[in-house]
Amino acid sequence: MDSLEIIVSIRKIVRSLNLESKAIQKDFGLSITQLLCLGHLQNSPAYRSTHRELMEMLSLNSSTVSGILKRLEKRGYIARISNESDKRSKSITLTASGIKLLEETPNVLHDRLAEKLDKLSVENKKMVQKSLNIIISAMEIKEMEASPLLTPEEPID
Repeated sequence: MDSLEIIVSIRKIVRSLNLESKAIQKDFGLSITQLLCLGHLQNSPAYRSTHRELMEMLSLNSSTVSGILKRLEKRGYIARISNESDKRSKSITLTASGIKLLEETPNVLHDRLAEKLDKLSVENKKMVQKSLNIIISAMEIKEMEASPLLTPEEPID
């Protein structure tokens, strides 16, 4: 196998994710990242999470997550609720509208892939992760955020 075959395989993955993202945006007015955020809340205890947990799960910085949450809150899909023990912090919770939206959205590529990956043996999952880490290292993108879109503040190298 030569490097061109690997690059073509990566390109197929990137293209399929881009096409899926565009379809979700067109049909539901959401980005894949917004959908992943809602899905995380749906799977969290009491449909709640914190800003920090979302940052870590999405591998995004605080300001990017703030923008995502602002847009979701504006559309009524999430709400920010003050914590009883610490009034300075807020929990992010999924609303009834957010739950309804998730029921209407298709099982996106990310979810289908996650289901298939979950069925792999631990050994195969480690092999996939090791292979991806090799590619990330070769591309020198270890510190890059996992944002699916370029934002205005990101420089293009």
